[in-house]
Amino acid sequence: ALSPQPESEVFEITDFTTASEWERFISKIEEVLNDWKLIGISSGKPLEKGIFTTGTWEEKSDEISFADFKFSVTHHYLVQEPSDKDGKEELGEDALPLPMQDLLCMNNDFPPRAHCLVRWYGLREFVVIAPAANNDAVISESKCNLLLSSVSIALGNTGCQVPLFVQIHHKWRRMYVGECQGPGVRTDFEMVHLRKVPGQYTHLAGLLDIFKTKIGCPLTPLPPVSMAIRLTFVLQDWQQYFWPQQPPDIDALVGGEVGGLEFGKLPFGACEDPISELHLATTWPHLAEGIVVDNDVYSDLDPLQAPQWSVRVRKADNPQCLLGDFLTEFFKLCRRKESTDEILGRSAFDEEGKEVADITHALSKLTEPAPVPIPKLSVTNMVHSAKKKIRKHRGVDESPLNNEVLNTILLFLFPDAADKLADVFENRASTSAGNNPPPENEDYNLFSQFKSAPSDSLTYKLALCLCMINFYHGGVKGVAHLWQEFVLEMRYRWENNYLIPGLANGAPDLRCCLLHQKLQMLNCCIERKKARDEGKRGSMSDRSPGGASGDGAKGGDHSGDNPDKEKEFGKSWESWSDSEEEFFECLSDTEDLKGNGQENGKKGAKESVNLKPEGRLHPHGKLMLLHPGEPLYVPITQEPAPMTEDLLEEQSEVLAKLGTSAEGAHLRARMQSACLLSDMESFKAANPGCCLEDFVRWYSPRDYIEEEVIDEKGNKVIRGELSARMKIPSNMWVEAWETAKPVPARRQKRLFDDTREAEKVLHYLAVQKPADLARHLLPCIIHAAVLKVKEEEAVEDISSVKKIIKQIISHSSKVLRFPSPEDKKLEEIIAQIMSVEAIIARARSLKAKFGVEKCENEEEKEDLQRFVNSLLEQPEVSVVGAGRGPAGSIIHKLFVNAQRVPAVPLEEELRRSGGPEERRPGLQSEFPPPAGREVILRAAVPRPAPYSKALPQRMYSVLTREDFRLAGAFSADTTFF
Repeated sequence: ALSPQPESEVFEITDFTTASEWERFISKIEEVLNDWKLIGISSGKPLEKGIFTTGTWEEKSDEISFADFKFSVTHHYLVQEPSDKDGKEELGEDALPLPMQDLLCMNNDFPPRAHCLVRWYGLREFVVIAPAANNDAVISESKCNLLLSSVSIALGNTGCQVPLFVQIHHKWRRMYVGECQGPGVRTDFEMVHLRKVPGQYTHLAGLLDIFKTKIGCPLTPLPPVSMAIRLTFVLQDWQQYFWPQQPPDIDALVGGEVGGLEFGKLPFGACEDPISELHLATTWPHLAEGIVVDNDVYSDLDPLQAPQWSVRVRKADNPQCLLGDFLTEFFKLCRRKESTDEILGRSAFDEEGKEVADITHALSKLTEPAPVPIPKLSVTNMVHSAKKKIRKHRGVDESPLNNEVLNTILLFLFPDAADKLADVFENRASTSAGNNPPPENEDYNLFSQFKSAPSDSLTYKLALCLCMINFYHGGVKGVAHLWQEFVLEMRYRWENNYLIPGLANGAPDLRCCLLHQKLQMLNCCIERKKARDEGKRGSMSDRSPGGASGDGAKGGDHSGDNPDKEKEFGKSWESWSDSEEEFFECLSDTEDLKGNGQENGKKGAKESVNLKPEGRLHPHGKLMLLHPGEPLYVPITQEPAPMTEDLLEEQSEVLAKLGTSAEGAHLRARMQSACLLSDMESFKAANPGCCLEDFVRWYSPRDYIEEEVIDEKGNKVIRGELSARMKIPSNMWVEAWETAKPVPARRQKRLFDDTREAEKVLHYLAVQKPADLARHLLPCIIHAAVLKVKEEEAVEDISSVKKIIKQIISHSSKVLRFPSPEDKKLEEIIAQIMSVEAIIARARSLKAKFGVEKCENEEEKEDLQRFVNSLLEQPEVSVVGAGRGPAGSIIHKLFVNAQRVPAVPLEEELRRSGGPEERRPGLQSEFPPPAGREVILRAAVPRPAPYSKALPQRMYSVLTREDFRLAGAFSADTTFF
């Protein structure tokens, strides 16, 4: 020994009682069986019919090793209700173990979905010992025997009645040997697996011979053998059903609908048959030996006469489906790195390139007096002129989208552009800007859950067009091209004051995606600029009378930054431009008004009479000013600036960074109170001599508390005062009021600089890469896909699909709500949508094959519909009436038609297939040779001696084109042997 021990202890003791590896292995098996409580008598009720399919199977695993070779031990069992205690007493001493009883039970032959040992032996529970690593295998015979003897000893030692199997040979061969022990009885599970089958075993007669020889029964008249036989036929060739769906062709779409794809809708359906095979199993469940003849010369087994038929369909692996392809391809765009310029070569025009590169240059360009000369007011004209310029940069044919497709798409996106006349254009623009109230249904409102855009909006349509172009027209190049055209159109609309159609009015809707908010922002800018350029006020009608309703609210008094009605200065808004200084220059005539704050009301009141009131909207009900006692006028105010979510975020970050210092607090207050200050200045201008209390009574009535008091003369008078929050020292409102000068809205600095904001938006749009676009618009595409799937499902009415759609919606609303969701989560959503599409495509394929729509008889039609639905949801469906029921006769016809070589044209073939002379009964050629033959033979026979107990014997055989397997369970009485 190399251990550092004192030299005196050199002698060694050899302990001859230590366990060998083999003994240790056996005790490990016993330990596991003990842990899992598989010791002792197994009890349970006889198996019900079909329980193997409807019941739940569970398994638990553990690992043990033999020396350094690792094995996994797995217990497979059918979950059962605990049986009553009375059952146990009935068993008596010599009752057979449950697994042995299960060998003879006929209620669960040929289960559609089960572990192979369940199918071969009909067991409800068993334990498998297999090499833990996938590529390990126990191949040598001596090792197999060693394992089997270990199992035998472990079963004997523990009194476990659950069968124990050992997996031998390579995993793919599924070879098991095993054993089950009970009091005085033992069953051996053996197996034969061959590639080529000996001729004598291909029919019943040969199999019966093997079975009898194997039992080696000593009795002369052999106890009867019961048989269950199943022949499986495979139909792969649906000759009369060419798959109907052709992929749509977008060039043809320009003229209307083609291939089921409407313009601006997502396509749907499989491009290939999603059902690849139909397997028909014809079963003879209980046959006594001698009733049927089946040997190498003749067979009685005619599938048409089989008492039971069941069908399963094999689904094509990931059939190509249109909607799924559209989504996947669009999602791939998210991973592209190139910018639009890199994809299309240098930017569209030289000027455009410079403009994007340098915003200041853009601003100076915009302020030049002459507008961009454009011959007529239509998108198409503009597009053509753009085209000529683009062609200078690229070869003529390089343009990814052809003119016709591009124009169709632009007209689809901007329906108002079709009108040549300017005034028609005007009316259309205002009506299509989304004044009509949106429909109030949950599908429509999905956009707020998905953070996409309403399904009638421009953003949503744009997403669909980009998705379609990406699929059919030059992929990412086409996307970049359309986007470039879209951005040009946005700039054109901004410069020429045309509202963008398909967007709801008002400030950006923060429930939508950022791109949609940006477009809404641009529309706000266009609206303001238009109002400015026209130099006239918006109509009075959309203003509610003054009087604010809540805290800091100004009722409907936001009047837009339009000049007031007197138009004293008759100039357009441009006259007070964006420069900061003008704000102060305007005040020269009120310089003497140095008095500020509350004194304004008292001392300043006399001077203020000299001030001309400006910028009045209308008197405010019955309210009077507190001090001069004149009517209180509601001023014309500026609208607060609309914000998109990224701007709000930026602003809150800036505010947060200002810190808590006094200076920071002051700056923060100024930033937050820009709107308040503007309204105060308008109010002062409209109501010379007013005080803060007057302003509060109009702007935030809740902050002005009135109560009745008795004055000195004993009369009741109403006295009012500011609320507690207004009286806090250095209150923001008081500070703002003190700094506010009487300036009407039209002479104030604009709260909302539309020129700057519009340029920001246009720049933002211009620098979007196709990948950014795809990320922005993916929620819209998922939204559209969900609507499409819902619409298609409504036609088919499949309950399982309804459930999945609900899951998709809740999953998507969780994932899409946050900015930049993970790719993996997006892929999951797309996969869910694809699986639903595949299910609906399968339903349609089966409906066509079983002629559900053609069926005249209502009752039969319903039966067929139910049959088709259960084929989708269950692993195997039994055919009511076997070969003679409505579904059975259709299946028969499908096989007959597939067997014939259609020398006659297809249509004629179909017409004739129903004729009686075609169906000669019992004609084997109507069905192809069976793809699988399964036979179960059972008998209760005394072994090994005539006086032994009669014990269950069972042999299962399966023969397919590739291989042949026999799985036998042979029991013997061990009492005297």
